[in-house]
Amino acid sequence: MVTEIRIYFEGADDLREGFRNFFREIEAAIGRPPNLIAGGGRERAIGDFRKSLRSHPAALNLLLIDSEGPDTGALFEMTCQPLRIPETSKDRVFWMVQCMECWFLADIDALCQHYGPDVRGALHGNPRVEEIPKKDAIERLDAATRRRFQRRYHKTKDALQLLKRIRPERVKQAAPHCRRLFDAVAQLLSNP
Repeated sequence: MVTEIRIYFEGADDLREGFRNFFREIEAAIGRPPNLIAGGGRERAIGDFRKSLRSHPAALNLLLIDSEGPDTGALFEMTCQPLRIPETSKDRVFWMVQCMECWFLADIDALCQHYGPDVRGALHGNPRVEEIPKKDAIERLDAATRRRFQRRYHKTKDALQLLKRIRPERVKQAAPHCRRLFDAVAQLLSNP
């Protein structure tokens, strides 16, 4: 029986509150919030995850990182194997394809609540958000942020607010890798 879920994520500690809200479905499944561990940069998040496999063997240790590009079918091999994540942990590594900001674009209504309804046109685009290049996702969020706040999109400040607003159901519909994360957790919890 899984008693603890530890999610190591790429990003600042400030994002923890937003991820806690985003993962409330997982919290409901285990009866308490998952332990969310910010790694800062990608390599540190991967290193912390790798250490947790030894230091917390009874926990369900998961890693969530940006893919930084499209899914070519070899994300694990290209990113994790060079950093010595064991192949046996492949089912515990999850991707925000191509970056976390693509997840935000899956819920335009939530973005309009944050930025205002007049930004809808600047945010619309390909509904298959995992096909949106990181550069394009950031440019769309920059345009919305400039329109509302007269500044550029700020990864930590804006991402926290957007993670609190976006609906996981919308993201799971538009981002197969997000759905895979929720489905895998449900399966791992039902088959300890």
